[in-house]
Amino acid sequence: MNVPDRFVREALALALRSVGHTEPNPRVGCVIVCADGSRVLGSGHTQPAGQAHAEVMALRDAAARGEDVRGATAYVTLEPCAHQGRTGPCCDALVAAGIARVVASVKDPNPLVAGQGFDRLRAAGVQVEVGPGAAESRELNIGFFSRMVRRRPWVRLKVAASLDGQTALANGQSQWITGEAARADGHAWRARAGALLTGIGTVLEDNPRLDVRLASVGRQPPLVVVDSRLQTPEDAALFEIAQRPVWIYAAEAHPEAQATLEARGATVTRLPGPGQKVDLAALLQDLAARGVNELHVEAGFKLNGSLLREGLVDEFLVYLAPRLLGAGQGMVNIGPLASLAEGVPLEFTSVEPVGPDLRIVARPPGRADF
Repeated sequence: MNVPDRFVREALALALRSVGHTEPNPRVGCVIVCADGSRVLGSGHTQPAGQAHAEVMALRDAAARGEDVRGATAYVTLEPCAHQGRTGPCCDALVAAGIARVVASVKDPNPLVAGQGFDRLRAAGVQVEVGPGAAESRELNIGFFSRMVRRRPWVRLKVAASLDGQTALANGQSQWITGEAARADGHAWRARAGALLTGIGTVLEDNPRLDVRLASVGRQPPLVVVDSRLQTPEDAALFEIAQRPVWIYAAEAHPEAQATLEARGATVTRLPGPGQKVDLAALLQDLAARGVNELHVEAGFKLNGSLLREGLVDEFLVYLAPRLLGAGQGMVNIGPLASLAEGVPLEFTSVEPVGPDLRIVARPPGRADF
């Protein structure tokens, strides 16, 4: 590994620390290196929304160390922002500090930036290089790219199943098919999401809290409930999580039920679609408008099937337990298919053991090509 690779990888490792803390902002890391590349002067990663971005954190770190960054190189995993939001433009902060060179992994897809940060740096005489670590940075921020480019979150559907693909027995019993390690790992994936989504069937049958308990998290992700007829009980366990937004999407108008749920702190939105069901595509667009980058789905096979049939699932997160359950409830309600060619093609992006279970991450081919 040469020296530039080292600094790019350090910046990416810093960006990884932002996971679960920066929503709706992207996960970014920055390393400032002296002109001859022999020393790191400062480093940092993006803080929670409204607080400092990675570049400013790195500049502050350098100042705290008593380092002079004039003439230095900043390795950053995303184009420095060029607009005034809750924080000032990072490109201006780098110029003001005297940074001579910026090595950025990838252009920011946000229309408010979209190359303007690079333009302002170059206009100020800063040398700009783009590309090192691009694939890794984009993958780390796949939800942010999805929201900016497609105007909807990246949808990750999580399933825990037996080796023969059953998520529950025929009588509905499902706790617990997979082991403790897989459940803790699943909570880590919950923690990185911008919101969690489930359906009214799961709420009524399992009464889950659907929070993050088994992983470190900066905040509890909002919970989204697809509830066409507003059947969510006012004493549902999901309301026990303090200061967590609960967003309920309905198709039918039920004023009394809506008033009751809103009194419990929920936000109720009507998005009627065909068949008196919630318009799922419109739901995703609404979540994007709320700043959700990654949507983590933990629902029953019926809602899973609806999302899949409408082409809204971007990624599958599947935990397989080494046991067979026979006839029961499957992962998704699709079919029956007339031919194998009608099956949904997927590509494995990772297959790893988690305790005694197996974790598989898979995507439809070309799903991330946007």
